[in-house]
Amino acid sequence: MDKIVIHELEVDTHIGVSEEEQAHPQRLLISVTLERDLAVAGRTDAESATTDYEAVATTIRKLLAERPRKLIEAVADEIAEAILSRRWAVTVTVEVKKFSIPRTRWVSVEITRSQ
Repeated sequence: MDKIVIHELEVDTHIGVSEEEQAHPQRLLISVTLERDLAVAGRTDAESATTDYEAVATTIRKLLAERPRKLIEAVADEIAEAILSRRWAVTVTVEVKKFSIPRTRWVSVEITRSQ
């Protein structure tokens, strides 16, 4: 299966279990891999035969601006559902990185969902 990858889209959002975490927006890095057939797009150079990755990025930003969340697991699941419900991919992998534990580079969750 062919893939479109958006690597480490930076988004600020309210996330965390504690009130202290929720008090200020936190930076997340979000990577999505959209699996779909891109053969027609490759042969025809037609935008209609692919997924508009700017639309994917805009949807992710809007989704995370809607409301606070406690868990990055919920963020990943909601992003996957948004992508699949719009039929932008037949399978999507979402990784969400959060920078909340001292002396670590990040904590991440990665999920894969299919239609």
